[in-house]
Amino acid sequence: MPCHGAPNDGTAALAAPESAAKEPTVPKMKTNRAAAKRFRISGTGRVRRSKGGGNHGMQEKSRKRLRRLRNNDMVSKSFEKRIKLMLPYG
Repeated sequence: MPCHGAPNDGTAALAAPESAAKEPTVPKMKTNRAAAKRFRISGTGRVRRSKGGGNHGMQEKSRKRLRRLRNNDMVSKSFEKRIKLMLPYG
């Protein structure tokens, strides 16, 4: 009669057998979090970004300039490939 340890109620036999071979999975790719906060992939596959210069010093900027800063801009074609490498699931 065992006095210490796990009780032998047969639940240990229900565990998955160790011989069941699982197929090896490819590790998940990591998204660069800094790029994920700055860029979005558009529906056509282009990379969108926000324009710089719209955070402070608003009094010196004209209303027209501030309106233009609100709109998003596209990343140039030469940088798109680099940014898409940082956003594997984008």
